[in-house]
Amino acid sequence: MKTDKHYKFINSVTGYCIFHYSISGELTPEQVKAELEKVKSQVASNNRLLLNTVYWEEVKDGN
Repeated sequence: MKTDKHYKFINSVTGYCIFHYSISGELTPEQVKAELEKVKSQVASNNRLLLNTVYWEEVKDGN
């Protein structure tokens, strides 16, 4: 069993983290990317930001 991966969504204009998200480690890289793109759209919309100003980073241990 693979562990979940954790991501943070960041507003590139301010540099602030605006959302945290966990995703199953069982998904393929393509499924992970598709899910993160969907969440990115929702985060941008909910925060009234342009889509291209939001990006995600995987949260590693100690990060």
